[in-house]
Amino acid sequence: MAESVIPILPCRSIDELLDFYRALGFEVTHQQKRPNPFAAVRYRAIELQFFGMKGYDPAASYSTCYILTDDVDGLYASFRTALKEALGKVPTRGLPRLGPLKDMSYGVRQFLMTDPGGNCLRVGQPIADDFEWEPVPSERYARALYQATGLGDSKGDYAAAARVLDRALASDGTPTPVQRVQLLVLRADMAHQLGSPGEAERWLAQAEAVELDAAERETARDALRRAAELRDEMS
Repeated sequence: MAESVIPILPCRSIDELLDFYRALGFEVTHQQKRPNPFAAVRYRAIELQFFGMKGYDPAASYSTCYILTDDVDGLYASFRTALKEALGKVPTRGLPRLGPLKDMSYGVRQFLMTDPGGNCLRVGQPIADDFEWEPVPSERYARALYQATGLGDSKGDYAAAARVLDRALASDGTPTPVQRVQLLVLRADMAHQLGSPGEAERWLAQAEAVELDAAERETARDALRRAAELRDEMS
């Protein structure tokens, strides 16, 4: 017998939440107002359910679920396009918001999306044989990228991530061209998250000035894509 798990997540307003998921391309499969506000949505094989809660504060939510897929790049592109069409931009701060797509050190390629109810959907595709965290790198710039990514993407501590990156970029060593692009684009992203568009522009310009050959561009493809997304989000 095949089993499936459907998360049931809280929200303040069922109607607001359904407007968001409809914009993403989800089908509303059920909705009720009495005796309790409740709704269910589906997108391909993804099923989510929601219940309304009086006095609920989405900004203080810890609700989350993980969605495993074999097409994380396709879902990310689809959701970005849908959000831009619905909202006129891709939101990366506040509620709702969509985080960047990248390879994580624990064996998945993923992005985070948080809906208007404060529910965080972690959408990922396995890229390794297990989900064990890799050891913290000993090399200076790899370690800075590892730490800043964890602080910024996982904890939302953009200021701390920026400090880690600033120390690495100001050090007397020489990162590889790919590392330099990754450091600069991540620093631009942190500035964008902190509401400093001028600073983000400065870091982006430095990243775009780094010369990469074809092989290096392939290695840095996620950072280069994120730089293009930042340009779009800041325009």
